[in-house]
Amino acid sequence: MLEPRRLAAKSIAHRMSELLGEKVGETVGYRIRFENNISEKTRLEVVTEGILTRMLHNDNALEGVGLVIFDEFHERNIHADLAMALCREAQQVLRTDLRILVMSATLDMELLADLLEAPTLSSKGKMFPVTINYEGDYDFYSMPEMVAQTIKKASKETDGDILAFLPGQGEIKKTEAILKSSLKSFVILPLYGQLSPSSQHQAIMPRKDGRRKVVLSTSIAETSLTIEGIKAVVDCGYSRTSKFNPRSGLSRLETIPISIDAADQRAGRAGRLGPGTCYRMWSKSTHSYLNEFRTAEILEADLASLVLDLEQWGIKQIQSLTWLTPPPSGSISQAYDLLHQIEALENGKLTPHGKKLHSIPAHPRIAHMLLKAEELDNVALATDIAALLEERDPLKPELGVDMNLRIEAIRRARKENLSIKGIKKIEKIASQYRKLLNVEVDNGVFDPYEVGLLIAYAYPERIASARPGNNAQFQLANGKIAIMGHRDDLAHEPWIAVSHVDERDGMGKIFMAAAINPIDLKPMLKEKRMIKWDKQYEELIAAQTLGIGSIILRSTPIHQITPEEKVTAIIPVIQNDPRRYLNFSQNVEQLRFRLQLLQNTNPELEIPDFSLIALKEEMPDWLSPYIQPVKNAEDLKKLDLYEILVNRLDYTLQQKVEQLAPSKITVPSGSQIKLEYRDNEQPILSVRLQEIFGWIETPKINKGKTSLLLHLLSPGFKPVQITSDLENFWKETYFEVRKDLKRRYPKHQWPDNPMEAEAVRGVKRK
Repeated sequence: MLEPRRLAAKSIAHRMSELLGEKVGETVGYRIRFENNISEKTRLEVVTEGILTRMLHNDNALEGVGLVIFDEFHERNIHADLAMALCREAQQVLRTDLRILVMSATLDMELLADLLEAPTLSSKGKMFPVTINYEGDYDFYSMPEMVAQTIKKASKETDGDILAFLPGQGEIKKTEAILKSSLKSFVILPLYGQLSPSSQHQAIMPRKDGRRKVVLSTSIAETSLTIEGIKAVVDCGYSRTSKFNPRSGLSRLETIPISIDAADQRAGRAGRLGPGTCYRMWSKSTHSYLNEFRTAEILEADLASLVLDLEQWGIKQIQSLTWLTPPPSGSISQAYDLLHQIEALENGKLTPHGKKLHSIPAHPRIAHMLLKAEELDNVALATDIAALLEERDPLKPELGVDMNLRIEAIRRARKENLSIKGIKKIEKIASQYRKLLNVEVDNGVFDPYEVGLLIAYAYPERIASARPGNNAQFQLANGKIAIMGHRDDLAHEPWIAVSHVDERDGMGKIFMAAAINPIDLKPMLKEKRMIKWDKQYEELIAAQTLGIGSIILRSTPIHQITPEEKVTAIIPVIQNDPRRYLNFSQNVEQLRFRLQLLQNTNPELEIPDFSLIALKEEMPDWLSPYIQPVKNAEDLKKLDLYEILVNRLDYTLQQKVEQLAPSKITVPSGSQIKLEYRDNEQPILSVRLQEIFGWIETPKINKGKTSLLLHLLSPGFKPVQITSDLENFWKETYFEVRKDLKRRYPKHQWPDNPMEAEAVRGVKRK
């Protein structure tokens, strides 16, 4: 049975064991990271999703497991989505007898039932009415004070215990301090993942002394836990969720507004034992703007770990798995690029090094750095860096961006047994890594250049070189440019490795980095043949280069380029913005619209799709033969795009197009006049009135399937009427138009019977 959180897994295992009159580890046990309580008697094992993924890797068929239960699946954790995909794969390929049960209170179950081809069972349960009070919006930064104030209000207006939702441990502690001094008749109990089991038990179980309690909880109490005695809920309206942070390249916790389904879950906590009340700390108007469902983590997360998991499993076609929300192709591509850079993959195949990375319970970047640190014989230093990368910066930004300052602070705090805010949690993570890798703590002096090198192993794309003449500006290996404060200690270093950067468009800002000794970078230098389009100068560049990514240290021009290399370099640039580089003349647009008309009305002709989307997708096929002479953007504009596109049609089809959707049409005066085709609209014939005397019926093309829209012009080519019913115009409107035109153009003839008059091009000679 899978749970999205460690606390929920342990609590549920304890609760089920209690109902059975047993100890945990007998019929019901649990397994979470770094802790398990199971035995040979265990028949139901409660685990977190990451644990199940590891189990599946160790045993693809899950031998000995009859049923996998996904509890609280609506939370849309990335580990749950991955575990579901792998379980479904095992079920379809290896274990047709394996059963999957998905449980959720708010998820769109019909969609999931269709995806899994499974029946749906519904249970309304025992729910009592909950009164919803909207308390109005408040200042986010005064959250602890405002939550405490709302709790006091609830304590007076309701009886029973109170459950308050806050984003995290920090807000809970601040609110707890306020309430302990102002709500002394209540017992104030926190509830979050890092608490000891005994403290968690106190918050969940009813008081034996009968005193009312206030439970200050994270979103863990939304669904997975039942806290007895709750009759009122205070909801701050925020939760803390894991999101991919491009600054660090890792997933970080962020505070975001909750969704409507989460708000409903929280409110429901007040109606478990009887009628209850929920105090929502936002307005009704704000509620209407909340997202209906929470966003699936897989859409926002870094997918490097997921892709490595699937490579270890042996799955190459990721999108072929059963996904409720398929992972974005762009994020998958980014993950593959990273895994190649950190040597986990080579030519698309998992390497022995990649298998080692997978065995370490950490992000692939950090696992790669830890393994490289073994080669440098400095794993203890790497564990400190790993903990710093995973947690918030413990120092103030004004102290500078140097990572070495943070490591010195951690080691000083450890050595002198200091309790410094932020460092305690970093040290806890570092100690877990030391235990995992079997290394002793190190508080001694370290080489600052080794810190830079280790960061470079974790972030090879962020190795950076100082830009000449640009103080504090650095060129990153990924092609971006980033800057730090001009007075920063690292501002004048020639080479740095960046761990935290704001990777916005334009100039990024560096938040944490370390200097590198250029000699250490020698193994990372690569010689490569670079054929690419220079967007600044709008020309093709061909050179043999030596460097690290986009940082070029040496470049020698190449004069012989293969046709394939030129196509690879130029075509994607044009595909990105075809109108910028190619001459989409009026003739080209008219050709596209003519073909579009025939495609819509004559499917049997099998007219190629000339829409912009189709042209972009098929560009390598139809444009590649013409770009061999191209050297720059000017050459691209000179290409005759009309002829190139016409040549996509065989001769017979070209003749058909001209016959059915002609570029010109002959009018009664003998003139050949161009038609104007438009995007999914009626073709237009703009013609002077005298040139169509005697023409009674509205002209048609395309074997009579398509009527023309007539723009009738004066002798001076000014529009006088638009019509698609020519006969009606002659009978009804012509005589009104004639009055004005006869006065303005007296030398021209304006017959009384235009349907029988002779058509002329200009003034009829006497």
